[in-house]
Amino acid sequence: MALIEKTNVVAVGYDLIDKDHNEFIDLLNRLDGADNTHFPDLFRQLYEQTEQHFERENQLMKQFAYPGETEHKGEHQRVLGEFKQFKSRVDKGLIAFGRSFVKDRLPQWFGLHVTTMDSALATHINKQSQA
Repeated sequence: MALIEKTNVVAVGYDLIDKDHNEFIDLLNRLDGADNTHFPDLFRQLYEQTEQHFERENQLMKQFAYPGETEHKGEHQRVLGEFKQFKSRVDKGLIAFGRSFVKDRLPQWFGLHVTTMDSALATHINKQSQA
């Protein structure tokens, strides 16, 4: 069973963001089933994908003058900081810490972030694009 089923994730209605979310889900689910040999590389890929996704969202917030930009960017920085701490442990061979982060932290955070912050951002972008 997947950590996150794509059918359970709300599409925010902005293709670029939804595409990034699908990639995140694919990598997260692959990590859950990865053996210890492949886990570090997949963890690095998930970290880099998340970093790139956040940067794309940050650019969109600036481009569309998103009023919640400061809070949303702050959340990105907080999550990347947490991610870096676990990546450092995984890089040292402490795979169990990474597995815990992947199973116990990321799915819940992702679901909440998508349904609140990212949905609000996509709604704002779509309204600005139609104006």
